Amino acid sequence: HMLAERFRITQAVGEYKAQVTLPPADPDREARQVERLRKLAVEADLDPEFTEKFLRFIIDEVIRHHERARQG
Repeated sequence: HMLAERFRITQAVGEYKAQVTLPPADPDREARQVERLRKLAVEADLDPEFTEKFLRFIIDEVIRHHERARQG
């Protein structure tokens, strides 16, 4: 349910970005998110590489949704 909720919210963000002509991606913010999640993974004794791959998958999907919203 959490992932579905995240995508529902990011869909709305993508529509907003399209309306105000913001780019679908924000590489600086994405890098900060990855770094933060890698630190949390280490603290939780999880593999930071796997955690980053998982987050990158989510980020890529969100960007794809934002690009679709931008195209109309």
